[in-house]
Amino acid sequence: MRDLNCFKAYDIRGRLGPDLDAGIARRIGAAFAQELGARRVVLGRDVRASSNELAEAVAEGLMSCGAEVLDLGLCGTEEVYCATALQEACGGIMVTASHNPIDWNGMKLVARGSAPLSPETLGAIRRRAEALAEVPPPAGGAARRALPEARAAYVARVLSFADPATLGPLHIVADAGNGAAGPSFDAIAAALEAAGAKLRITRIHHDPDPRFPNGFRNPFLPGNRHATAEAVRKAGADLGLAWDGDFDRCFFFDHTGAFIDGEYLVALLAEAFLARDPGAAIVHDPRVVLATTATVARAGGRAVQSRTGHAFLKQAMRDTGAVYGGEMSAHHYFRDFFCCDSGMIPWLLVAGLIGRKGKPLADLVGQLRADYPSSGEINFRLDDPAGAVARVEAHFAPQALSRDDADGLSLTFAEWRFNLRSSNTEPLLRLNVEARGDADLVARRVAELGALIGVPPASDH
Repeated sequence: MRDLNCFKAYDIRGRLGPDLDAGIARRIGAAFAQELGARRVVLGRDVRASSNELAEAVAEGLMSCGAEVLDLGLCGTEEVYCATALQEACGGIMVTASHNPIDWNGMKLVARGSAPLSPETLGAIRRRAEALAEVPPPAGGAARRALPEARAAYVARVLSFADPATLGPLHIVADAGNGAAGPSFDAIAAALEAAGAKLRITRIHHDPDPRFPNGFRNPFLPGNRHATAEAVRKAGADLGLAWDGDFDRCFFFDHTGAFIDGEYLVALLAEAFLARDPGAAIVHDPRVVLATTATVARAGGRAVQSRTGHAFLKQAMRDTGAVYGGEMSAHHYFRDFFCCDSGMIPWLLVAGLIGRKGKPLADLVGQLRADYPSSGEINFRLDDPAGAVARVEAHFAPQALSRDDADGLSLTFAEWRFNLRSSNTEPLLRLNVEARGDADLVARRVAELGALIGVPPASDH
């Protein structure tokens, strides 16, 4: 039995070779089919060079247990979610490591209806995969077929969130980062144009390319935003968009090229949904909360906190009937998209807001930025994260007005708060600090917390 360290809190991610290879992927496919009793499974993959081989192995594992594989090929994670629900499949598997380094890969797994797997079910799949000595050849009668119609159905579902005739005139820079976003964005843009949207689009880094000739970029990290920002300024565009590799996250830049931190987008979209659905629940993560909770309260909604991570947010959406949920890391979840996250629906909604309100994005979020300044997520790589958290706790906890241990350590004070937590997917300690109307206070507290943690921020921040 081999211990599979690629299983994380809510999905599968690991380094190629030591943590994840075709043999392990084949065992995971078989274990998934066995645990869920799956007869039909949707399968997709991102553009990484290793993803095709791993997807082939997953398909073999699924078919070894008699499951039919509905193969989307190169696609976005949200396309797997959509097809799993619309095809009434028993589950879905997306081969991707999202924003993790290029020498990693992984999988995102969902059950029937694109429901998230519980920690217990994911643990059971892990145990089955670890116990498998080998995977037999595909079972007799097992089938694998392409599903070319899935993209059109996905595009139709995405467009149901917008009124194309009211979109624009708007000039957009779209930065696919040479990931999977380009073809899907093109299909959405073509449908929007046919429906009367007045969008001018400047595409950069558009074609999927496993070599990532323009660098493997995670736009959540400040060092990876320059190309998009510069393209917005050069084009004189109204809005900039960038996606990660599997495009389940969308990142926004205003007309000046300035990056819009994710928590302000969550607050903006929460307000928009509550205008349509007064009193509805809005789910948010615990890292940065002040702008969102204040906005939801002002709009008459109900703010619901969830643990960080797509599986936890999705379950909270389903448990509460929330109309929308958002994470400051640029994951946005929608009740009418199977309670799943999408990197394409958010930009349609923001484009609609710009058109209806007649204001640029910078103005739409300007007051939120002033009222609730934040640090952005700061990552630390260190050998003893527990010791660092203990030092921070000992120093700050006695002064706090409230404490929340639901997801890392969150301490709230009269004019500021912070969240310090270990990543669910990477060997990092993550810090977020926010305040009420005082950016200088944020900077001072970041410096204090950094000194207690004891190492400089990771160079990739």
